[in-house]
Amino acid sequence: MIAELGHFALILAFCLTLPQAFFGLVGAHARKPHWMRVTNGAVAGHFVFAAVAFACLAYAFYVNDFSVLYVAQNSNSALPTFYRFAAVWGAHEGSLVLWLFMQAAWTLSVAGFSRNMPQGMTSRVLGVLGVISAGFALFILTTSNPFERLWPAAVDGRDLNPLLQDPALAVHPPMLYAGYVGMSVPFAFAVAAMLEGKLDSIWARWVRPWANIAWMFLTIGIALGSWWAYYELGWGGWWFWDPV
Repeated sequence: MIAELGHFALILAFCLTLPQAFFGLVGAHARKPHWMRVTNGAVAGHFVFAAVAFACLAYAFYVNDFSVLYVAQNSNSALPTFYRFAAVWGAHEGSLVLWLFMQAAWTLSVAGFSRNMPQGMTSRVLGVLGVISAGFALFILTTSNPFERLWPAAVDGRDLNPLLQDPALAVHPPMLYAGYVGMSVPFAFAVAAMLEGKLDSIWARWVRPWANIAWMFLTIGIALGSWWAYYELGWGGWWFWDPV
């Protein structure tokens, strides 16, 4: 039941990105305040359902639900609870759910901390972020569903990749993703500014704090990845170009 709840939450999260994108961009273009107000509600709803989907996947790992294919492939009954939680993003499907959740969190933050900006500009930014979220949610649902069932259920799991059974797995990917996803906010501001025709110093002042925060997370993530690659993966030194 938890897996089905998570899958349904993913579907609802995707559905809410559509009004977020449409009313954000079209409402600002048509200068219809009541349309633009719909965007904030869609942002909040999308965050809630993305969080529910992530929580359901984490719970499936916590209880060792080996009827979920993704859990059976990346966990084991002997795996410590700490690594079971980290295994949520230990492979492709779960990392995309983490990505979607962080995208929703960044978008909600923009909606909450941009109230001093003109409504049209904020609406366009949220609309662009809605388009990005819609793309990721649709990709997860169509090609990378982490809630796919395994029948009959496995007696035990395959276990998490031994190279990933390291404390850094709990910190490095979330930091890296927070930086990667956070950079979508300056991108959304840039697109919104171009749509408004206002690429000026005011726009730069609005976007700078978001760019700095995302850059900070990305720096921490890359530094942790370099350190992890150095002592864990045995590549003979720092892996400069792609620190895991």
